[in-house]
Amino acid sequence: MSWGMSIQRISGRIVDVHQRTEFPGTIEVAGGVIRRITRDDRVRSRRLLLPGLVDAHIHIESSMLPPAEFARHAVVHGTVATVSDPHEIANVLGVAGVDYMIADGRRSPFKFYFGASPCVPATTFETAGAKLDVRAVAKLLARPEVRFLAEVMNFPGVLAGDPSLRAMIAAAKKRGKPVDGHAPGLRGQLAARYAAAGITTDHECFTLGEAKDKLAAGMEILIREGSAARNFAALAPLLKTDAAHCMFCCDDLHPDLLMVRHLDEHVRRALALGADRFDVIACATVNPVRHYGLAVGLLRAGDPADFIEVESWRNFRVRRTWLDGRLVAAGGRSRLPRQSARIVNQFRAWPRRAADFAVPAGKGKINVIQALNGQLITRRLRLPARVEAGQVVADPARDLLKIAVINRYARSAPVAVGFIRGFGLRTGALASSVAHDSHNIVAVGADDASLAAAVNLVIAHRGGISVVDGGRKAVLPLPIAGLMSDADGRTVARRYTALDARAKQLGSRLDAPFMTLSFMALLVIPDLKLSDRGLFSGTQWAFVPRQG
Repeated sequence: MSWGMSIQRISGRIVDVHQRTEFPGTIEVAGGVIRRITRDDRVRSRRLLLPGLVDAHIHIESSMLPPAEFARHAVVHGTVATVSDPHEIANVLGVAGVDYMIADGRRSPFKFYFGASPCVPATTFETAGAKLDVRAVAKLLARPEVRFLAEVMNFPGVLAGDPSLRAMIAAAKKRGKPVDGHAPGLRGQLAARYAAAGITTDHECFTLGEAKDKLAAGMEILIREGSAARNFAALAPLLKTDAAHCMFCCDDLHPDLLMVRHLDEHVRRALALGADRFDVIACATVNPVRHYGLAVGLLRAGDPADFIEVESWRNFRVRRTWLDGRLVAAGGRSRLPRQSARIVNQFRAWPRRAADFAVPAGKGKINVIQALNGQLITRRLRLPARVEAGQVVADPARDLLKIAVINRYARSAPVAVGFIRGFGLRTGALASSVAHDSHNIVAVGADDASLAAAVNLVIAHRGGISVVDGGRKAVLPLPIAGLMSDADGRTVARRYTALDARAKQLGSRLDAPFMTLSFMALLVIPDLKLSDRGLFSGTQWAFVPRQG
């Protein structure tokens, strides 16, 4: 580093998270590094200077923006770094998808830290676009820019001693790289066994008791508040008892919310609940930097100059953000330039007809997915079928809709059809090529013709989200891997918001209907989900019949 370069001086109330104190003073920055921090009682500014915020677990793809465009908007909220799992694009494009995310992220001064995803595909019960085996994961972990083994979603495989998973975990441990967990609902001795296998974190806790079991097993808990999964309220008590072992994350954040908040909202909520301010800031800064060994500044002399200016503790609004001493956001506006993104994709699905969604009637009740607002978990219901002309049909009056998953990687493959409650559509259909984790096409609708029309809009654009109601049709194209847009973030957010509003006009009462829809094919989160191969129980870890 060179101290001979021009010096910036930024004054305010400096928050020293390490010493748990704050004082009036000045930060001196030269060459992108904090040269000196001095106390100065003459400083009258009441604005706080704190370390920049770090999202401890996020899938950038879920913002529907490529990394460089995501960064443009995240810095406005004081985020300077993310621990990013490229699991979504890896399921579509394999290692080439991971390379895409790393390369695009390098176009921004934002600090992206990507992991190697060990569960591609997430299970053997679905069709994905790629497979990352032990050798591929080990090669990724050997790269210095790959900082951790991403979420080990196949927790039943870990508990059963699956050799491939054990080898991937061993490869990470050999290189001293953390291993992320993903084990929703795992409690007691099972949680302890999962942690003992080498898992260091979990972001899937949806009850306080579950989080405490995992803390007792030695895991770090990530308190998540995203678009579909919102667990902050349930886990917030940990901030007063176990803050040293907690971090904040969004996991999945759709573009509409990214325009208005990121981790700054976690901090605001935690402070409003009366949690200790230094503990709260540590959860958003120090704890993830230490756990993952990130090269992110923590507001100390000699650190990279990654810090933020905030209005006050009571009004925690980010006013300015610096990355390596560069002012990247001010006054609610990003100073990072808009850059066009390269298009990569894999999309082979052909259009479908209404008849492809027909379900012949059988005997007995039908197994129905119960979608839950603000949760990724679902419940299993057993309900009587509505039968017309020998076919089981949707029954919107009972909030009993059809759900379908279409293989996007094959030109022709059977359509998997099931039934779902919780979306509330009275008419029409929604469809999306964002369908965790294999990212086939998932759709929910009140009739077969609407399902076909919504799915065909997505296919026509080789990825996207769509709403159909009779002759009214709308789509947001997602040409980058069927997951992300090449448009600017505000345009994507505006179009997404319009589609979200249309879904709610059709009757959906979900806070985030498209985000919830995207998780209805995620088999590793119980209980009942739908893959392109059929109805699956995450609790039984097996396919289950649609009817009978």
